[in-house]
Amino acid sequence: QVQLVESGGGLVQPGGSLRLSCAASGSSFYVMGWYRQPPGKQRELVATITSGGSTNYADSVKGRFTISRDNTKNTVFLQMNDLKLEDTAVYYCNAKSRTGNYWGQGTRVTVSS
Repeated sequence: QVQLVESGGGLVQPGGSLRLSCAASGSSFYVMGWYRQPPGKQRELVATITSGGSTNYADSVKGRFTISRDNTKNTVFLQMNDLKLEDTAVYYCNAKSRTGNYWGQGTRVTVSS
């Protein structure tokens, strides 16, 4: 049974930082990543990383967010710096394996002064 457990969301002021973590279990995942759903909007890509370390970022977060993973622990991280009001969203962990595409339950990030 595949499980994705996210942690690290919260309330932060503009310009602040947060680090999200997602621990996956139950399979081997060739791509892991983060998506987000801002209030009233559709879910969108934030960043992905392959098991080989290749990364992809949305233009809106390039230079501010860094995705990384620990393959030994099937864990993916998202370091978010210089957070902006528009980064407010529910952030979802995603993991793709040969058998399926899996989502975490979501963790809320609120950027507010």
